[in-house]
Amino acid sequence: MEKKEFERRRRRLMKEMGDNSIAILPTAPERQRNRDVDYPYRPDSDFYYLTGFPEPEAVVVLVPGRRHGSYILFCRERDSRMETWNGRRAGLDGAVEAYGADDAFPISDIDDILPGLLENRDRVYYAMGCHAEFDSQVMEWVNRLRKKARTGVHTPGEFVDLDHLLHDMRLYKSAAEQRVMRQAARISSSAHRRAMAACRPGMWEYQIEAELLHEFMRHGARSPAYPSIVGGGENGCILHYTENASRLNDGDLLLIDAGCEQECYASDITRTFPVNGRFNREQRALYELVLEANRAAIAQVKPGNHWNRPHEAAVKVLTRGLVRLGLLKGEPATLIKKETYRHLFMHRTGHWLGMDVHDVGDYKIGDQWRVLEPGMTLTIEPGLYIPAGSKGVAKKWWNIGIRIEDDVLVTKAGCEVFTDGAPKDPDEIEALVGTA
Repeated sequence: MEKKEFERRRRRLMKEMGDNSIAILPTAPERQRNRDVDYPYRPDSDFYYLTGFPEPEAVVVLVPGRRHGSYILFCRERDSRMETWNGRRAGLDGAVEAYGADDAFPISDIDDILPGLLENRDRVYYAMGCHAEFDSQVMEWVNRLRKKARTGVHTPGEFVDLDHLLHDMRLYKSAAEQRVMRQAARISSSAHRRAMAACRPGMWEYQIEAELLHEFMRHGARSPAYPSIVGGGENGCILHYTENASRLNDGDLLLIDAGCEQECYASDITRTFPVNGRFNREQRALYELVLEANRAAIAQVKPGNHWNRPHEAAVKVLTRGLVRLGLLKGEPATLIKKETYRHLFMHRTGHWLGMDVHDVGDYKIGDQWRVLEPGMTLTIEPGLYIPAGSKGVAKKWWNIGIRIEDDVLVTKAGCEVFTDGAPKDPDEIEALVGTA
């Protein structure tokens, strides 16, 4: 993504902040996986949204109206010895030249420099509670200034949650963000096709996961957006199953919930298909019902509809279908009102999608569901889950877990489904499974 995109975001945020304010935002710390081994580093989403800066040990400070430039980046200095061990650093010059900072200072000097930047500012925009250690630093700087009050130093009198402004900005995806998310969705759709083609009875779930990861990386997406869910048979009824360690049995369904991350933007796709390439009668009946709910929900993704309309559409389709198939008994309207379906469909039909797979943004404004607007991206993911032993459900339905999830952009005319490249028509799926 070009530097101008990040610059535009910073300008917009500072305009919202107003004069006599300052925003402070640290990136995520490195995390230890086990002795002498760190997890692969991934910057904080809010920090990266404003900077594009990928390194740890960095803090962005925005000071509207500052004479020497409003965008300040504290980061690590170049260090040939450390770079030999752990890789290259941008350094102070790189922070300015490659990442557009007006000023860059060593992160080791932040204690000396940042209190001076707080002077004579009325408001501090900061997300308190995210990083406990850094919270203490910020309060120490403010308290240091308060001790100088008798010398005429003006101390900020108001702390404002930075998330309120920043997360509302992130909810609306720019053209550049939409391009990256389309690319992530294309790569992930290709990975799901690859997994379907590779699948055969007797394989292990982790072997299918390997097919997904191979396709992600083959197209330049170095990481999944979240741990991949590859659940065969009864494991498909566990919503957040990630062990991926069971053998795939002839006659079972395989539920895959997996998506890559591209330039810190997530994709999120779920597809369900028969391990042997053929749905049995019960599997197909429930699959077609979930697919109908998926399509009904997507049809409700358009400007002017509120956030809950897709969920309401999915619930209506699923409840009526479950009554028709004999898995629920009663009048659909009453069952919906009482949420009697929730032992079979226990989650919402979607969530915001963006830099985080469960992305930021309010779902309600006050007590009202948020109205959908162009630029918002969300998932649509109805499902049905019937583990063995489900009370009141005939044995022929047991161990069927189905979810169908797509990534959807709200447009001026309606919506765009980013993940159309991942097959979900049952005949198309049967034609593809096991063909590799």
